[in-house]
Amino acid sequence: MKYKRILLKLSGEALSGSQGQGIDAEILNIFAGEIKAVQESGVEIGVVLGGGNIHRGVAGTTNGMDRTTSDHMGMLATIINALAMQDALERIGVETRLLSAIEMNQIAEPYIRRRAMRHLEKKRVVIFAGGTGNPYFTTDTAAALRANEIDADLILKATKVDGVYDMDPVLHPEATKFEELSYIDVLNRGLKVMDSTAISLCMDNAIDIIVFNVSRHGNIGKVVEGEKIGTLVTNLK
Repeated sequence: MKYKRILLKLSGEALSGSQGQGIDAEILNIFAGEIKAVQESGVEIGVVLGGGNIHRGVAGTTNGMDRTTSDHMGMLATIINALAMQDALERIGVETRLLSAIEMNQIAEPYIRRRAMRHLEKKRVVIFAGGTGNPYFTTDTAAALRANEIDADLILKATKVDGVYDMDPVLHPEATKFEELSYIDVLNRGLKVMDSTAISLCMDNAIDIIVFNVSRHGNIGKVVEGEKIGTLVTNLK
């Protein structure tokens, strides 16, 4: 395998499948199976899940909800998704640990970096929940932060499209896909790869991001094997 340790970022919307909200059990089980296959190949895996399938923070604040309250609700939504993923993985024999940035000791371990590192070294899939534990930060930023903290080789940003385009490919069939991008290009062009805080954090610490289509079966494993799938965001020379 090309990478020893990765951080997989899955959006909440990806878990909802065609339902648009909630958790699609079939989709969840497919993702769990792909994670298991990669983990069995010897790659250490951390997972960060979004919560948009349960609570959309932007919609909440647009309707007058306090931003901090809305973000706290979003953090709790990520914990619900993390519990579902933990259950799906353990039902197929994958040992996991769920670490939360918000303390809730009855259902998750508190996030402690050294503890997370030890779990990864013992070949457990580590699921990071609760975002960063602070409002005003997205789960993209949480993924970038955790990837840097655990010394991940790569962030896998799972999406519903097969990479980064100069325009929305759904609305603009003529949109051009990028094979590689620099962090600066992403920021200057305002491309919706991850939020600007997450991109800046990856740029400052030289951690690559691959944006790929997670709905195509086997893509997680193909990315980890080094196949050219999706769009690579890196420090271009």
